[in-house]
Amino acid sequence: MPRLNIVLIFGSAPDVTEIRRWDLSFFTSCIAINNAWRVVPDWDYLIFPEDFPRDRYPLLPTDSSQKLVTANEFVHHQNNFGGFVYAGGTMAFTAGYWALGELKPDIIAYVGCDMVYSDELGKSSHFYGRGHADPLRSDITLQSLEAKSNRLMALANKQNCAVLNLSSLPKSRLTFPRRAFSDLQQLVSHVEFLAYQNQLIDPQKVDSALAVEKELGYLVPSGRYWEKAHSFDPEKLREIDELWIESDKYTD
Repeated sequence: MPRLNIVLIFGSAPDVTEIRRWDLSFFTSCIAINNAWRVVPDWDYLIFPEDFPRDRYPLLPTDSSQKLVTANEFVHHQNNFGGFVYAGGTMAFTAGYWALGELKPDIIAYVGCDMVYSDELGKSSHFYGRGHADPLRSDITLQSLEAKSNRLMALANKQNCAVLNLSSLPKSRLTFPRRAFSDLQQLVSHVEFLAYQNQLIDPQKVDSALAVEKELGYLVPSGRYWEKAHSFDPEKLREIDELWIESDKYTD
């Protein structure tokens, strides 16, 4: 049986340091987001936005197999999945859509991307201390992180890709099913994960949300959606978000 194509996406939440104890060769590809490349040396891709400071780039040798993924690479894939306005303008989701389009995984596993920044977690919001809460900035595309999370899971499901959250934190804004790294290590097939994901997702709500998105037509080919944010109706986007919230059959 062919090896499963399992992609790990990791961000900067405090529990991301757990991956230092994992055998990362288990994953087909490891994608670090922004500063998370500092957590472990053996990542395959580093994805970051246009405004990521150059002094935070890793120094890679010319013969390195590690790759930097910039807007030149991810905007195209993001647009193929409807664009940033509908997907949510934060790198956790952008990384997921880029992985779906470029790497064609069977499973996407997230860790360190819970997007919870309250003091309930202690003094540190990131593995390196206090960081900028990017997804909580004022952004018309991020009115509901849970809706955007459901959307990614639903579109991945259409590609027979299961999306999981390996986080050990008590709270998460990601709505993906929770699993442990040890659960993945025992996998022979991802059929069970896909079957569970299918139970979560209401296909009629998904189709309705996608139809409304298409009718509204909020696609910015350049990816710089903020330059046209004044032309987007936040109420219409909230209505779409509500459809995505409802697409998870078990949402309270």
